[in-house]
Amino acid sequence: MSQAAVAPKGADAYECFEVTVEDKIAHIQMKRPDAFNTMNKAFWRELPEIVRDIDANARARVIVISSTGKHFTAGMDLTVFGDGSLGGEMERGRRNSTIMQAALTLQKVFNCLDEARVPVLMALQGGCIGGGVDFASACDIRYATKDAFFCVQEINIGMTADVGTFPRLPHLLPQGLVRELCFTGRRMGAEEAAANGFVTRVFENHEELLKGVMDIAKEIASKTPLAVWGSKEMLNYARDHSIADGLKHIAVWQAGMYQGADMAEAFKAKAEKRDPDFDDLPPIKNPMGDVLGGGS
Repeated sequence: MSQAAVAPKGADAYECFEVTVEDKIAHIQMKRPDAFNTMNKAFWRELPEIVRDIDANARARVIVISSTGKHFTAGMDLTVFGDGSLGGEMERGRRNSTIMQAALTLQKVFNCLDEARVPVLMALQGGCIGGGVDFASACDIRYATKDAFFCVQEINIGMTADVGTFPRLPHLLPQGLVRELCFTGRRMGAEEAAANGFVTRVFENHEELLKGVMDIAKEIASKTPLAVWGSKEMLNYARDHSIADGLKHIAVWQAGMYQGADMAEAFKAKAEKRDPDFDDLPPIKNPMGDVLGGGS
């Protein structure tokens, strides 16, 4: 991958996002500030396309997701469900099945962040509301401005959050706090989020936030991507399995993926007082030989 490049479709190809890749860092920026970056139909279509293209084509070693305007996102755009497409006049059981399938489809969108081989960092400012909490919960690390706040808004509009908040939040926050947030719909500020581990670091303003997160992304991008992928794989696997399962999984991974060349390069670079030069991850190909993420 070149040192400075734009994702194949270019910065103006997406309705909801601007996408750039530079110095092995992919920056996915939400760009609808006048609409408070609500998650409309284009959002749900574009996000997985962008992330899977970056991952499958090995375009970057780390992804940073940020936003624009006063708020990170006001959450779900209700027009996603406002066109009568979820079953219409079908028999009740069949109509309800379309609602279940719609929820599963939306869940898969945020799963792409969990499944990507590279770490996903999120930089949040202002409100992160409703579906925004689902979004943030699926990222590897979250950073925020001091004015940021989080709200499980669904309870305030008479529904249960269904796109990832409940499966993921209990792994990121204490159970009692998760239940309070989900039952009351109150706002959790950046300092409280940081004190409880949901946010890793709080920055004074948006400018400092982006600079700080990009610095962290550069540090991650300087490491061998194979070991970073292995670390993310092991952390996610351990989250979802027993300790015994996790220990066995890392042993199998090391037997297959550890070859020693990256470690040798790390030691050599340190001895020669230079930055290490690691190979990028290979593109992901299907059995027919095509790159799964598309693009070039």
